[in-house]
Amino acid sequence: MLKRIIGISLVCVALSSASFAQDPTLLKIVKAEDERRWDADLRDLFSSRNAQVRKRAALAAGRIGDESALDALTNLLEKDADPTVRAMAAFAIGEVESEAGANALLAQLKNKSGPVELRAQAIEALGKIAAALQGEKEARQRELGAAILETLKSESGQPVILLGLTAALRSRPADAGPTLAKFLTHANARVRADAANALARLRLKDGTEQSRKLLASDLDPIVRANAARLLGIAEDKQSVDALLASATDDKDSRVRVNAIRALAAVKDPRAAEPLLARGQFLAQRDLANRSAELNEILEIVTTLGRLRAQNEDHKVVAWLRKLNETLNHTAPEIDLAFVRIAPATYLSEFGTAEQAKRKVQEIILLDWRGAAGVAAGLGEVAALPDTVSNKSELAATAQTLLRAMLDYRNSGLNINTLVAVHSEYAIPDVLRALAAFKPTDLATVARAHLTDSDVIVRGTAADLLADLPPSEETTRSLVQAWPQAANDTLNDAAISIVDALGKQKNDAAINQLKEALKSGDPLIRRRAAAALKASGAGDFSAQIGTVHTRNTDADYSRALSRIGKNVRAVVTTSKGSFTIEFLPEAAPLTVDNFVQLAQRNYYRNVTIHRVVANFVIQDGDPRGDGNGGPGYQIRCEINQVLYDRAAVGMALSGKDTGGSQWFVTHSPQPHLDGGYTVFGRVVAGMDVVDKIVRGDVIQSVTIRQGRLR
Repeated sequence: MLKRIIGISLVCVALSSASFAQDPTLLKIVKAEDERRWDADLRDLFSSRNAQVRKRAALAAGRIGDESALDALTNLLEKDADPTVRAMAAFAIGEVESEAGANALLAQLKNKSGPVELRAQAIEALGKIAAALQGEKEARQRELGAAILETLKSESGQPVILLGLTAALRSRPADAGPTLAKFLTHANARVRADAANALARLRLKDGTEQSRKLLASDLDPIVRANAARLLGIAEDKQSVDALLASATDDKDSRVRVNAIRALAAVKDPRAAEPLLARGQFLAQRDLANRSAELNEILEIVTTLGRLRAQNEDHKVVAWLRKLNETLNHTAPEIDLAFVRIAPATYLSEFGTAEQAKRKVQEIILLDWRGAAGVAAGLGEVAALPDTVSNKSELAATAQTLLRAMLDYRNSGLNINTLVAVHSEYAIPDVLRALAAFKPTDLATVARAHLTDSDVIVRGTAADLLADLPPSEETTRSLVQAWPQAANDTLNDAAISIVDALGKQKNDAAINQLKEALKSGDPLIRRRAAAALKASGAGDFSAQIGTVHTRNTDADYSRALSRIGKNVRAVVTTSKGSFTIEFLPEAAPLTVDNFVQLAQRNYYRNVTIHRVVANFVIQDGDPRGDGNGGPGYQIRCEINQVLYDRAAVGMALSGKDTGGSQWFVTHSPQPHLDGGYTVFGRVVAGMDVVDKIVRGDVIQSVTIRQGRLR
């Protein structure tokens, strides 16, 4: 019901907003929002006679996130004559994430005669505020969580229930289990699914008996999938047979995937044999060309790694070896499972002594993805339990091989390939794997990589140094690395260096952080100010300033001109094509960014670098390792569109860090609602999205812009 209500609302807004899109007032609002600028001009729009203007200005204030806007937003919330404006004010207060906005929202929850949509937005906003409260405000967080829970106990309005479940997930109230579990019997499938999702994500074990019933007989696959996950969280031994049946026989892959994962958590060894048989059956397909079954196979691999840990299971090991030969170590899940089951056998696969070092260096010189998989496997040796008799010997061997990979440039090997290999892309994984062993010279190794030519390698080195005890030598190295980082196209190394400097807490580090406040990148200025404050150097937040946006009035006009129009993208991949319908009303600048990138062929031949079954496919990274982008960031345009199945969202590494990476959801993901920008939905070809596996390729993206709807 909520999905239908929101869908209708969006269509109505789009139809009525076509003329509003041409209003210069909207351009002013979007520009202020883009610059993160709350001022009198925007505040004055709260008094506009046009409800659309008031509503859009309220959303802008929430997105800007300035606490100074709370009084004006609260006034709208309490007094505006239009209920949709009041609901948007509640949503915006949640986006500001300040405790100062909580009381006004609590008052709306207590008013049971008020509009259901308003209460729904109020409870969702309280969840965001509660999640943002930390440290000395923990008592207030508990108070807000209790209020959310109390509302759920007495609420019958479905929109309030659904957003209330997400709010409970964020606020983590005490003793939430019984209240959330009662919704497992709700008449609406989406409510049942979201209740199971909230219980599982909070790792609560309530509702186990009802979850067994849902897994066995619920007609909705998302309910069955979430019930399977909850049974895994509960480590419910009584569910093993039912989970096995679902893992091997359910018609919906999302249910199978969650059941496979649940079996890993339940840890019943009886599941290993049938899962292996299922994996072997699926592996008869053409895995070398990334058949769709690969996603499910990798889930089975991971679960077998848990069920047969340190068991030296020869049948499983033989299967893993065959998979690695087929996939050339490009699926880290296989290496991880191999090490967990038979670590000595895994290491012996590379040969002995110099032969092994040469082998791993060949891998990194030929295929960085394969090298990343090997690094994951070698790093997993550090996580082996101390009960492994020869762990110290295995650890020494693994570290030797990791150091050989780091030294690949001095290997003396001469390997010619027809395409660029980008061996350096694997180095961050190798560094993190080595760090897992906590070697005594880790600081020296990390400092040496602060001068690497690759920005992600330098950023990873700084991240490792941030986790080590501070030293003057580390501070000097970070300061020396700053000029190069400050001029990088990507800001990853600069941000990591700023964070690492914040941990040093000495005069040299503080002086360098003050220099970072002069950066033209608002994200760097924001991180530098936070680091200075954490270091006790004072409050420099006034120097963060507004954002010097790259957009012009012409860019804003172009983006807003799409509102009310049918704007789509046909994404052609190595598995087929799917069509995205954009939502320019909800996220005009995010849509414009995607369209501009697509029209200059930015996405052509880009590898889909991340696929998490029953969660998302993610792409848009020209590097293919999840770290790339266009060299700039766009701001978030958080909106009220829900992350249902087929939602298209902007990938982030923090607020306002979007660029070119985006994702499509396989199933509803309510924990993402209001946290990541939704800017489209797949309207055709979701069967293609479901078949995509990591390593598939986007061949082209074609933009189609039609007439008014």
